[in-house]
Amino acid sequence: MSIVVTGATGHLGRHVVEQLLEKVPADQITAVVRTPEKAADFAERGVRITVADYNFPETFDGLFTAGDKVLLISGNEVDRDRVAQHKVVLGAAKAADVALLAYTSAPGTLTAALADDHRATEEAVLASGLPYVLLRNGWYHENYTEQLAPVLEHGAVVHAAGEGRLTSAGRADYAAAAVAVLTGEGHENKTYELSGDEAWGFAEFAAEVARHSGKEIVYTPVSVEAYTGILTGAGLPEPVAAIFAGVDVSIEKGELAILTGDLSRLTGRPAITIAESIAAALKG
Repeated sequence: MSIVVTGATGHLGRHVVEQLLEKVPADQITAVVRTPEKAADFAERGVRITVADYNFPETFDGLFTAGDKVLLISGNEVDRDRVAQHKVVLGAAKAADVALLAYTSAPGTLTAALADDHRATEEAVLASGLPYVLLRNGWYHENYTEQLAPVLEHGAVVHAAGEGRLTSAGRADYAAAAVAVLTGEGHENKTYELSGDEAWGFAEFAAEVARHSGKEIVYTPVSVEAYTGILTGAGLPEPVAAIFAGVDVSIEKGELAILTGDLSRLTGRPAITIAESIAAALKG
């Protein structure tokens, strides 16, 4: 039996493996990666490294064994058929009759196009008949705190979210929730709506950046069309820019402002706040 983490060297996966190493022996962890060199540090610590790619189904043949607990981290290639990618992993897990399949999904309230792949994957997970956990991760602090350079350069936070609010959380907290599920008991066939503990808006975000940086930062709300143009001007392909602009529309509607408490209950601690995340990023 192994705890298997796909996408193990990605932004979220690396947090999951690091936190698993604090809970279970390294030889009970399997990290599934596309580039083994990126997992060299895990291998040195005794983690089993397996090379597989969502885009090549044959690489998952025989990867899982009965009794495994699998964390399927959703693919990050939003311009590809992510549902087909996820079904590759799901099919291999079904063939092995794994003990648990946990999937990192999106909030059930989200209607933006970004959620379509997640809803379709959830349907496939349920149809598989495997014991499952749906980890509906809310939005990530890092989606904003890792993009502070242009904010500081231009003195502005620009979004098409109006006065909308959201309850984001940090990758480390979402990873901790996944680890709790993978190492705990009684989570089978449950859905968790995961979010931070407090809602915030972009005006507050701008004020926090200003407070920690000592610079004058303002929030400038723009139209969806203008925001899409800004994103494409920054180099994003138009379909991808439209997806991210669509998330702002959902934020304005309140679809990412859920407050269930599921995240802090699973982790056993308060979630890292956006203010703490901003402070850490600026110290970085």
